[in-house]
Amino acid sequence: MKEIKPALLMLILFTIICGGIYPAVVTGLAQVIFPRQAAGSLITDPAGKVVGSTLIGQPFSEPKYLWPRPSATTDFGYNPLASGGSNAGPTNPAYLKTVDERLQGLRAAGVTGPVAADLVQASASGLDPHISPQAASHQVGRIATERGLSEETVDRVITAHTEDRQFGFIGAPRVNVLAINLELDTMKP
Repeated sequence: MKEIKPALLMLILFTIICGGIYPAVVTGLAQVIFPRQAAGSLITDPAGKVVGSTLIGQPFSEPKYLWPRPSATTDFGYNPLASGGSNAGPTNPAYLKTVDERLQGLRAAGVTGPVAADLVQASASGLDPHISPQAASHQVGRIATERGLSEETVDRVITAHTEDRQFGFIGAPRVNVLAINLELDTMKP
């Protein structure tokens, strides 16, 4: 009985500290220091309506849009409640078939030559909102034709939205698909 009272007091104390005070302080600091990120890094259209987040990909399949990296989430693509990859290795026949089908779809859309891997392989989370600048450049011709814009104009939009490596050395350059598609929607032929 002597050990139970201090144990219960420690349980209550640490529950209050770790389950209440600490999360409240961290959340409050995040709201003050990183308000946009703490609110979900939301993207709005020109009318001010929230259309997505810079952190979660969205499906785009119309030829006039920049296509994102494929999603391997269950139920539907870019399902944030089912984040996760397929867990299929590079020798898995079903995986190879899926990659080949994606490649054939790109070929049918007019993509020629070597294809960037991120256009045919899903990310580990299945929610990646970015593609490589190379994957975006494969799509310039199709987008320009569909929108009645010059390839140079579409390429300038992609270049303007190319993000460098984080801190200059972490990761690789990338472009946010939703941000580019929103800007392309504001352009007239």
